[in-house]
Amino acid sequence: MTTYLSYMICTAPRSGSTLLCKLLAATGVAGNPASWFYRPSVDDWLTRLDTVPPPGASKREVLDAVFRAAIRNGSGGKGPFGLRQQGEGFPFLFEKLASLSPDETTDVARFERVFGPTLFIHLTRPDKVEQAVSYLKAEQTGLWHAAPDGTELERVAPHRDPVYDHAAMRACIAMLTEYDRVWNAWFLREGITPFGISYDDLSADPGRILGDVLAALGLNRTAANGVTPGVRKLADHVNRDWAARYLAEETAV
Repeated sequence: MTTYLSYMICTAPRSGSTLLCKLLAATGVAGNPASWFYRPSVDDWLTRLDTVPPPGASKREVLDAVFRAAIRNGSGGKGPFGLRQQGEGFPFLFEKLASLSPDETTDVARFERVFGPTLFIHLTRPDKVEQAVSYLKAEQTGLWHAAPDGTELERVAPHRDPVYDHAAMRACIAMLTEYDRVWNAWFLREGITPFGISYDDLSADPGRILGDVLAALGLNRTAANGVTPGVRKLADHVNRDWAARYLAEETAV
């Protein structure tokens, strides 16, 4: 069995990645997965990782400092390095990895040169209508995540009442579908068979899926025992109404 030193959750917004990351971190054995390379900016990476490179450091030395800090933060001293990666920063990350390892010929080899043997996890949400509703509603209301008790965990803007927009729904579905296409094309090009997880399965039985991921990483799945979700679903009647309205309108066209 492969001994994985890292894992990358390849995903898109509103696919359940925050739920999965919190579950993995709560086991105490699976690192501290997060979006360490979220934006395509080395300066943003340094800020996110609370890292200051040595004075006069070369570009290579800065990247070395960034990736060392990522491994330190993403493992938390409690297991493999965990990374959640979405589309926005993905090409930029591999561009920088290529600059560090110009002799390597594939993205996987460049990634593993820095982070070690890696399990690639593909977390997807098959129902793109529901995913788009979730995305647009969060974007409009400003609330992206809440704790099980309802406490806000991530708010990026003051509250606004959500307003249905058919054109925005169609564009968002296209965007989310493209994210999946890009990931699948990358897996095919790189010869990766990812460990697949569906949002629906994760949402329905988070404990079982968590155990499956631990086992795939070569960790003891019993570490999932007693771990409970650290976020609550934000879907409500608005989500149901928007999805039903969009599907009805598309059918009528």
